[in-house]
Amino acid sequence: MSQSHIMSAFDRDLESIQALVMRMGGLVEAAILDAAEALETRDEEIAQRVRAGDKAIDALEEQINAECARVIAIRAPAASDLRTVLTVMKIAANLERCGDYAKNLAKRSMVLAQMTALPGSTGSIRRMAKQVTLLLKDALDAYIARDARLAEDVRQRDHEVDQMYNALFRELLTHMMEDPRNITPAMHLHFIAKNIERVGDHATAVAEQVIYLVTGQLPGDARPKVDSTTAGGPVA
Repeated sequence: MSQSHIMSAFDRDLESIQALVMRMGGLVEAAILDAAEALETRDEEIAQRVRAGDKAIDALEEQINAECARVIAIRAPAASDLRTVLTVMKIAANLERCGDYAKNLAKRSMVLAQMTALPGSTGSIRRMAKQVTLLLKDALDAYIARDARLAEDVRQRDHEVDQMYNALFRELLTHMMEDPRNITPAMHLHFIAKNIERVGDHATAVAEQVIYLVTGQLPGDARPKVDSTTAGGPVA
């Protein structure tokens, strides 16, 4: 078989795997938004659907890893192509973790549906969820387009999610200090907000993998991180 035939076969395999990655990303984005909607509308049916849908996300990661292993074994890709395959596997792993966070959000929303709602907090969480899904979408778009500039933009925008998280954390503290009965629902909401903030971190990790894929190097500078809820205050 000629080298051109081998390369075209590799490209076809990669296109198939990339389609799986984009499908996985779409499921993850929908799960995060649906879980936030379930929280805000106190809709346990939507929450249950998100929990059940996590199996499809896990199955896609397994399929992607299996396809990548097959490509490595059969095509024996050269250095740059091997880097692409390994990047895909890392992206899939990050997406799977985001799916887990969405499932956890849905679980806690079902618990919160039985409690007194705290005014304003669920709306703030839904805005956070929209922001992180946009980061995920842009990170995946950057991967498909091999756009290091867009990937770097995702890295820089993650601090916006951190700021939203910090503001919500202070809001929840206020609720807890005003009335001890708010402590339990506020703690659930805090864990939900932290999970969403972690999705932003995984979106950033995907973006960093894109930069590595395009340039051959991971970003040398520490990405901006603004978490004022830690003991030491803001983290750079």
